[in-house]
Amino acid sequence: MIPAADGTRHPEKPIAIYYEHPDWFRPLFQQLDERDVPWRKVHAREHCYDVAATANEYSLLFNRMSPSAWQRGLGHMIFYTLNYLAHLEAKGLRVVNGHRCFAHEISKAQQLTNLEKLGLPYPKAIVINHPSQALAAAQAIGYPIVIKPNIGGSGAGIERFSSPAALRAAVHENRLYFGIDSTALVQEAFTARDGVITRVEVLGGKFLYAIKIHITGDSFNLCPADICQNTKGEELTRIACPVDAPKTGMTVEGYNPPQKIIDEVERIMALGNVEVGGLEYVLDDRTGRQFYYDVNALSNFVADPVRIVGFNPYSRLADFLIAEAVQHEARTSTTKASAISVTAPFSSAPFSSTKVSA
Repeated sequence: MIPAADGTRHPEKPIAIYYEHPDWFRPLFQQLDERDVPWRKVHAREHCYDVAATANEYSLLFNRMSPSAWQRGLGHMIFYTLNYLAHLEAKGLRVVNGHRCFAHEISKAQQLTNLEKLGLPYPKAIVINHPSQALAAAQAIGYPIVIKPNIGGSGAGIERFSSPAALRAAVHENRLYFGIDSTALVQEAFTARDGVITRVEVLGGKFLYAIKIHITGDSFNLCPADICQNTKGEELTRIACPVDAPKTGMTVEGYNPPQKIIDEVERIMALGNVEVGGLEYVLDDRTGRQFYYDVNALSNFVADPVRIVGFNPYSRLADFLIAEAVQHEARTSTTKASAISVTAPFSSAPFSSTKVSA
């Protein structure tokens, strides 16, 4: 460990940020640079690894692979990443949002299974593997319904159907898209009461902040980094998304959720092993029921966070990664020292205790 100028500890080896999207993580990169911590960009598209090699190049790897990479021609990287994360963990490297987390991230079906296991509310859903199953599943759930690719990202591929006729036409015209794993959810549709979706973010699996997103119409892309205004109509500075991102008309405000919600969110994230991420829930206007409906392990923090939630979450994220990297190096050093002390007696000079004088 290396002492920094301010007296804090820095890891000796670089922190790796494993990512695919070119714009989303610039605020984190900036925070790491400001702390003068050793770190390295690891772009998924350019990556390969030797299975036999040790994973001692980094102090820690932070997985920022996006399930929406298939929209940018990199869907194959999703499955490659699963293998790479499993490899790193098998070699003993500390991975934030590792293999189990990423497997949870790329399966909406698994997310709902976890909600069912925890006994928490979610929209009714049936998981299907072929468009021919969609009509029967929708009939069992009741209209309106949405059909979601199991591996989504930013609302990609989600369609809403209000009648059997509309869904039947989509099936017959082969318009349904099930995504890169050919699996989809036929799910109960909801209408957000007062047009409000609530998003809760966690860091280290613990509550970080929450926001209310005021949507316009049926909106499935709720990336908070894309939102351009707060509820006062003030323009927000967006630095974690492309400058030409479309203006959605959505607005955002900070929010303090009930402790019950915080506790439930932390339970959900713990079961999915999501250390850094966001979760969305809604109050359905038609039924009055609250639903948890989406878990995001690749979380882009809200635009202009200091104005919206009162602090910079990227700063806290950088500090978290540094602390985790330092702790992992310390544990690794302790383990190595223990191994050396155990084997030391067997490496001593064999006659040192039985020397015979002349």
